[in-house]
Amino acid sequence: MTVGFRILKRTETASKELVEAFAKLPVANVSDAMSRMTAAGPSLRPMHASGGMAGVAVTVKARPGDNLMLHKAIDMAVPGDVIVVDAGGDCTNALMGELMLAHAINRGVVGFVIDGAIRDVDAFVETNLPTFAAGVTHRGPYKDGPGEINVPISLGGMVINPGDIVIGDADGVLAVPMADAEEILRKTEAKQEAETRQMEAIKAGKNDRTWVDAALTKLGCALPE
Repeated sequence: MTVGFRILKRTETASKELVEAFAKLPVANVSDAMSRMTAAGPSLRPMHASGGMAGVAVTVKARPGDNLMLHKAIDMAVPGDVIVVDAGGDCTNALMGELMLAHAINRGVVGFVIDGAIRDVDAFVETNLPTFAAGVTHRGPYKDGPGEINVPISLGGMVINPGDIVIGDADGVLAVPMADAEEILRKTEAKQEAETRQMEAIKAGKNDRTWVDAALTKLGCALPE
């Protein structure tokens, strides 16, 4: 098997129950539960109209400007999949547009993350399939390969393995490793509950702000008398 030009089977995936649980949570809170050490970078922005994304990763490593392996990944996808493409962040050529989007919707794909460009943006807005990309260009792709499917990839330093949970909202994209998903879910739900209580205190005018001056004092900041 040729490294750099191969297609592998996805051997395991996160459970449907875990995906559904993460779909209810803000990406920012999940990120906090992962110690704020994981991110795909600020260049990956929503190209759809609104709403969040949660699904199981099919990973694609593509040569910049070439979408042959992305075509194959869509053909391989099953309902509930998010297709994540490492195309090196190159936006010279669009990797997908309206026709591929329609085919993906028929296959049950629930989202795309493309570290590269798309085109036919109006179709992404109209269909509102969650799609995060690095840019937009009218220039079309090549279809020559090479590339890989279902191998570990990295977007902005964030590692995604096939089968990981991939979530996204207006704040960006995050991959949750399968092995740690249950622990991360527990921590995120606890944070969500704490933030709910804090918001209630803010609305009631009872939010405790003494920690601000305490932190400044501890750091040696001179405060007014």
